[in-house]
Amino acid sequence: MSIALREDEITLALIKSLKESKVNEFQDILDELQPYDMAIQYRHLPDKHRNKFLLFLTIRQLTEVMQELSKNEQIDILQKLGLEKSAKVLDRMDNDDLALLLADLEPERIEELLSQINQDDSRFVQNTMTYPPETAGRLMNNRYVWIPRHYTIREAVDKIKHFAELAEYLNYLYVVDEDKKLVGVVSYKDLILGNLEDKIEEVMYNRVVKADVLTDQEDAAQLISRYDFVTLPIVEKDNTLAGVITVDDVIDVIMQEANEDIEKLSASGKSIDFNTPALTAAYRRLPWLILLLFIGLFSGGIISRFEDTLQTVVALTFFMPMIAGMTGNTGTQSLSVVVRGLASQKLDFKQTIKLVIRELWVGIIIGAICSVLILLIAYIWQGNFVLGIVVGGSLLMTLIIGTLAGTIIPLILYRLNIDPAVASGPLITTINDILSLLIYFGMATLFISQLM
Repeated sequence: MSIALREDEITLALIKSLKESKVNEFQDILDELQPYDMAIQYRHLPDKHRNKFLLFLTIRQLTEVMQELSKNEQIDILQKLGLEKSAKVLDRMDNDDLALLLADLEPERIEELLSQINQDDSRFVQNTMTYPPETAGRLMNNRYVWIPRHYTIREAVDKIKHFAELAEYLNYLYVVDEDKKLVGVVSYKDLILGNLEDKIEEVMYNRVVKADVLTDQEDAAQLISRYDFVTLPIVEKDNTLAGVITVDDVIDVIMQEANEDIEKLSASGKSIDFNTPALTAAYRRLPWLILLLFIGLFSGGIISRFEDTLQTVVALTFFMPMIAGMTGNTGTQSLSVVVRGLASQKLDFKQTIKLVIRELWVGIIIGAICSVLILLIAYIWQGNFVLGIVVGGSLLMTLIIGTLAGTIIPLILYRLNIDPAVASGPLITTINDILSLLIYFGMATLFISQLM
């Protein structure tokens, strides 16, 4: 059945089939939808139709929908399904998704659910949950095919046929020795092109890119991104093959880490989403903002200190917000460059110096161009060349300092093993505001006699 309908029209069609208990019509609609789209439709349904929606889904469809929903939604569905049906769904879920879900449940509930699923999967999930959060061990699953090194290509192909439905990806097969230690990797393409009687150890790659179970999930994600893999083998400290991380999980990690960095750069510090209550969101943002408030008082103090200068040359007021704004902006841009760079690679001393020098030149070039432009504008507008020198010179120095501050502060934090993203944009902006006002009014006071 071809459904050339908009999202809201599909929702109405589903509600109609649910009301009339037309399972076949319901399934015809779902046949045209991807798991993500089915999850969206579940969210769009009024509460009174959701139970019937779940009832009409097959176990496979339930599993696919569950894996597209948030933890809270998954837990809610498990409660609606009951123990027997929940166990069937959990038995089909990817082990890494299952471990992530069960981590939020009560120990008694975890034990109850795990007792109902496949024993091998249950043991794997329980073992996975022993690893620290945000590590490769917590993220891995056991949906992969491994083969002994003594196998022939014919035996390997036969094993693939037997386990094809259980594996999430078949691009690579991991080769192990008698102790299940990882010794090589072979691609599916190599098996197709090889002689059926050739030994696997003759065609496998001995150098395997892998990660330890305690490797940070972000580092594991970088490996997959760097080598364009769809799966990455995960090993124990003794090189025993423990599981694999797949590219779909890596995308989730990248999104999670990016969101965390954005939260830190915006000074919210902790996760805030559409469902966060107003009081909670305010509480999470307040500490940073209160700190910035007190730091910002210095700006007011500086302006008050140079009140006489402002009264003497009123034109200085016009250029003040522009200088502060540009300085804060360039500092935040440099901060963003550094945070993104540190997220994708490890910097040594030589690279750090190179980065600082590069950003210094960026500040000089931008500052020189902008300062010349503002010098001309100030001179043409006020007919006072000294005013142009004061404004242009101040802008040049503040842009250089702003760029360096946005570069050096996160690098210092990085060297101190502190997450550089905590050097938030508002903090850099506030510091640069203070420095830009000091430089601007300092130069204006220095040339006050020529400005009058």
